[in-house]
Amino acid sequence: MSDKKHTIDVDFFRQLDRFTFMVKKRMSSTYAGNRRSLHSGKGLDTVGYREYNRGDELKSVDWKAYARSEKLYVRQFEEEKSLTTHILLDASKSMDYGSGDISKFEYATMLAAGFAYLVTRDNDKFAISTFSQDVDITKPRRGKRYLLQMIDRLENVHLEGRTAIDQVTSQYVKAISSRSLIIIISDFLDDPASIESAIYRFADHDLILIQVLDRTESMLTLHGHSKLVDVETGVKLDTYVSEDFKSEYQKKLTEHISRITAVCDRVGAEFYTVTTDVPVFDAFLNTISRRMW
Repeated sequence: MSDKKHTIDVDFFRQLDRFTFMVKKRMSSTYAGNRRSLHSGKGLDTVGYREYNRGDELKSVDWKAYARSEKLYVRQFEEEKSLTTHILLDASKSMDYGSGDISKFEYATMLAAGFAYLVTRDNDKFAISTFSQDVDITKPRRGKRYLLQMIDRLENVHLEGRTAIDQVTSQYVKAISSRSLIIIISDFLDDPASIESAIYRFADHDLILIQVLDRTESMLTLHGHSKLVDVETGVKLDTYVSEDFKSEYQKKLTEHISRITAVCDRVGAEFYTVTTDVPVFDAFLNTISRRMW
């Protein structure tokens, strides 16, 4: 399945036109400590005046203030910066799994494309980078043409390797030049300590984590003698899936998710779990419900 072209249905984009995705953009104390990003000229809100300096644009001069004082002053504004969105998409072998018509990777890609679509509507920059043990970093850009190029690229991604989220985020953080919106989409079937480390690494950013699972992973549906295969390592396990086995599995999964949730709550990040049997628009709407205007 990994060598085949992935099916990425973006028809739900039309449904997203009803919504605005709210991201934190103003460069004020929220994003820059006690520093305010002050500029003369066009901006968002006037925050004060200063005397004209040689080199300032004449269009920034407040001529009414000049008429009153016979001195040249320029307005200063608090500038609204464009916020770059970095989307990290898990392309490890485990994302190739799908018990139905759609794999976890295809589902995750539609979510990634949906976020990119909303960001594109605001004419902001975004990047979708795929990862497994390493990360294929793409440069943030803006525009619908770039979005279509990204979707075409993702349709042909080869899924391989295991998830190494701690290693990957330590590489990727070097590519981020300013405070950004970071969206990590993965099954997060990795060592909890590695996931925690990745969360803390991006704690200063606006951070969203979305866990994508197949229904058979979220609710173990097997019963009786079964052959389990680790799709990342190829290791096979013949076992008997009893009710006690399923109960213990569910307990471990719940503990794993709870641990991720706790760390996200601690740093102010958002964490969501979705399953591939849920319509992608419904899953997407759930993830942006806190941010809609």
